[in-house]
Amino acid sequence: MAKNKDKHIKVTLVRSPFGRLRNHRDCVRGLGLRRLHHSVSVQDTPQVRGLIEKVSYLLRVEES
Repeated sequence: MAKNKDKHIKVTLVRSPFGRLRNHRDCVRGLGLRRLHHSVSVQDTPQVRGLIEKVSYLLRVEES
């Protein structure tokens, strides 16, 4: 488990969540993304992977 604390994923919002399902907009906000082309670095956990999987069509994901 200690290995995952050091792993981070860079997530960038590349498509607008406007007009999408409420759950998908909430996932985008839960990842900390606020506007188009905004990037955040989040820890690589199963919960975050689930959020990313749900809205993958709106995001660009880079593993670091």
